[in-house]
Amino acid sequence: MTIGEKIKSIRVQKGLTQEILAEKTNISTRTIQRIENNEVDPRSYTLEKIAEALDINFNEISSFQYEHTKKEDTTLLALIHLSGFFILLLPPILIWLWKKDEIKDIDKHAKDVINFQLTMWIYLFIGALLLIVIIGLPILMFLGIFSSIIIVLNSIKVLNKQPYKYPFTKQFLK
Repeated sequence: MTIGEKIKSIRVQKGLTQEILAEKTNISTRTIQRIENNEVDPRSYTLEKIAEALDINFNEISSFQYEHTKKEDTTLLALIHLSGFFILLLPPILIWLWKKDEIKDIDKHAKDVINFQLTMWIYLFIGALLLIVIIGLPILMFLGIFSSIIIVLNSIKVLNKQPYKYPFTKQFLK
């Protein structure tokens, strides 16, 4: 059972329509439909709103997302996230291509890491240009610390089968 199927099952059990759930969460009915049909992977914030509206514990939905993942697969998914330290696109792409048919959700993880790395490259380029006006140095230092913390936190979350998020990331790959 997927996360969307789980949400739909609980919603139907509680006698709610998609429209009523959408009203309770301030999420569009179309988004609820897309989540239940597994067309999108909902963000943690969205899952929290849905869990609250369904009157269930957030962990009941969020942990379900990764409960069927094997330990070895989880380790490789965490390795994809850790590859962000290299700011090279090659490691996540290679792991993605190598295991794309074997590991559930590897597409989402690899795309998230690649999007984060591409975004960091853009921010680094802007910071380097701003070195001329001195403000670039603090920006570059902040980016280094910020990206390191996010990479480590998300890798740990993936190892613990928890939802992760890369803030301030542009979606180049969908």
